Amino acid sequence: MAKNKKPLPLLPMVLITDVAAEGKAIARVNDVVVFVPFVVPGDVVDLQVTRKKSHFMEARAVHFHQYSEKRSEAFCEHYGICGGCKWQILPYEEQLRHKREEVAGNLSRIGKIDLPEIAPTLGSAKTIFYRNKLEFTFSNKRWRTYEEMTEGKEFDTMNAVGFHIPGQFDKVLDINKCWLQDDISNRLRNEIRRYALENGLTFFDLRAHEGFLRTMMVRTTSTGELMLIVVFFHEDEEARVGLLSHLSAKFPEITSLLYIINSKANDTITDQEVIVFKGAECIYEEMEGLRFKIGPKSFYQTNSAQAYELYKVARNFAQLTGTELVYDLYTGTGTIANFVAHQSRQVVGIEYVPEAIEDAIVNSDINGIKNTLFYAGDMKNILNAAFIDKHGKPDVIITDPPRAGMHEDVVEAIKFASPARIVYVSCNPATQARDLNLLDDMYRVTAVQPVDMFPHTHHVENVVLLEKR
Repeated sequence: MAKNKKPLPLLPMVLITDVAAEGKAIARVNDVVVFVPFVVPGDVVDLQVTRKKSHFMEARAVHFHQYSEKRSEAFCEHYGICGGCKWQILPYEEQLRHKREEVAGNLSRIGKIDLPEIAPTLGSAKTIFYRNKLEFTFSNKRWRTYEEMTEGKEFDTMNAVGFHIPGQFDKVLDINKCWLQDDISNRLRNEIRRYALENGLTFFDLRAHEGFLRTMMVRTTSTGELMLIVVFFHEDEEARVGLLSHLSAKFPEITSLLYIINSKANDTITDQEVIVFKGAECIYEEMEGLRFKIGPKSFYQTNSAQAYELYKVARNFAQLTGTELVYDLYTGTGTIANFVAHQSRQVVGIEYVPEAIEDAIVNSDINGIKNTLFYAGDMKNILNAAFIDKHGKPDVIITDPPRAGMHEDVVEAIKFASPARIVYVSCNPATQARDLNLLDDMYRVTAVQPVDMFPHTHHVENVVLLEKR
């Protein structure tokens, strides 16, 4: 017979003292750290413990006795439910300060290296409607909030289109208005929902793998171009043409209307055929006079305006004079490579995804850039002594790896290449710190610039300049 679980405690009148990782905050009760979401330092709250371990607890605020002076009003009606933008109740200047502290803590604690003064976090000029890409999921299992369930609210339909609920892969929160992307994104999503419900189009069942409408993606550019991709689980030509024709007529601003039939078990589209229904197969972004092709599968920094600021930091750190051979590792669609090409003798870009390299080559071509070379393949396999001997030892390496950081073989290859400077762009200061430790015997960190690409979240980009000892 199973033992009855001991009820988890209620902690009264607890002061929230600091900000923690993943958008949570910290309190201390009897020398035990408690992690709490949706509160800010200075709040005094009653906490219901939801998880208890010997060295920490997790809890949720069930009653506020006092609100912090360092608190903003949440502007999104979905705040606290969808899981995004957790820091919108924290004033933006406080967000930037905590992001700098996060970078400093990771680099010193994990990197264990000597550091220069870390610059204040470079804030984003736009803190709402700043994203150029959003994806939404269709589901026949709408997430009902705690308030909706306790009030016994009835719904005409359980179909929803919006974001997955954290920890609930088959539940989707129906989104009315999202503040992340230009409002055209909201109008498109809400119109597709309305049309689908009115015309009996089925929403996807993520457990049973059945239904018609699966996902949608909206991509925008600063030049006013708009891409909409609708993913269907199976082909139904009459229903598909009806929906897409309706959207094309109602939203003439769509410049690229695409669709995918994805009958796989997962939502990834990288291996799927993308079909043009109307308009162009791609859209274009501009930056400092350069044009960049963005296809449905292309990676491009999701905050276009702040990406420009990030790339300027990287270029300034590189200290290019026009004579340097530059290696751009994890080049993606060659955005950084082409951005620095005019200040370099030659740029060699390497990227794992072949389609991204195809876009990188196109991006060089449409901008008349002749001094770039691009290679597709696994970084640890391509960047070796033979590759470096063939192309020459670089004067500067710019590296922008994924969240996992760089493979140790890549770090060793960088050491063999022995550039005068390394510019390390990272979306994860923790793995960046680990890699900086591995480079510390040959390179010293001389500049650190955090950049906020994602306002109202705990995420921070960080650019580090390393110079040979």
